[in-house]
Amino acid sequence: MQPILNISDAANLAIHAMAHLAHHQDGANHSVLQIAAEQDVSAAHLSKVMRRLTRAGLIRSRRGPGGGFVLGRPADKITLLDIFQAIAGPLPSHRCLFNRKQCLFGGCALGALLSHVSHQVHRFMASRKLSDLTGPPHKHALYLADLGGPPSKPKKPVKKGKTS
Repeated sequence: MQPILNISDAANLAIHAMAHLAHHQDGANHSVLQIAAEQDVSAAHLSKVMRRLTRAGLIRSRRGPGGGFVLGRPADKITLLDIFQAIAGPLPSHRCLFNRKQCLFGGCALGALLSHVSHQVHRFMASRKLSDLTGPPHKHALYLADLGGPPSKPKKPVKKGKTS
């Protein structure tokens, strides 16, 4: 049985590598070895992923001493869907969890759920910018997951006054 949501290692690695570049937008080049070390991933696998991101125009590569990678366009102009699709192609629409062409009951018992989940994943990835993955604690997980507004600032403690 297939999982409902399957994001490949390559797509996951691409999103994290792009978040690294977005977080370090200091004009400096970042090498595959630097990013791989920070993410604790295989440099060889990351190198293949970075080539695909370069071909898609999401990052630029600079050769030579001090070379590396930088974003190909501003982080607020790149969606998570852009990154995912550069690596994995279009998001698949819902599929039978049993890999059947036709459900035994004539219609999929979970079809509505799978359609809904597919739509929500597409909507989420299309509406989240790479820039959303930068900043203080990644702009709070609840905000990114659309479960609440932007993180609020901590309230100052109220000073208790004297009562008569």
